[in-house]
Amino acid sequence: MKIIKINAIWCSACLVMNKVFKEIEKEKNIEVINIDYDMEHDEAIKYNPGNVLPVMIFLSENGKEVERLVGEVKRDKIIDIIDKLGG
Repeated sequence: MKIIKINAIWCSACLVMNKVFKEIEKEKNIEVINIDYDMEHDEAIKYNPGNVLPVMIFLSENGKEVERLVGEVKRDKIIDIIDKLGG
């Protein structure tokens, strides 16, 4: 399973979520693609991130968006989505 995570170095919620995702990556079979909103802005806007970061986009096997989380969320919610989607 792939997850695209759009974040920025100035975003405090992004820093919190980076730690959470590092833990989850060790436990689950997922690939996290990090996109920096400022440094890779052209790539980030392809995913229509909106005004709140981080944005976590869960992709299906064929690369289609199946779920999206915005902002700081609980670890359990991310795990539930990964499990639901078969990751």
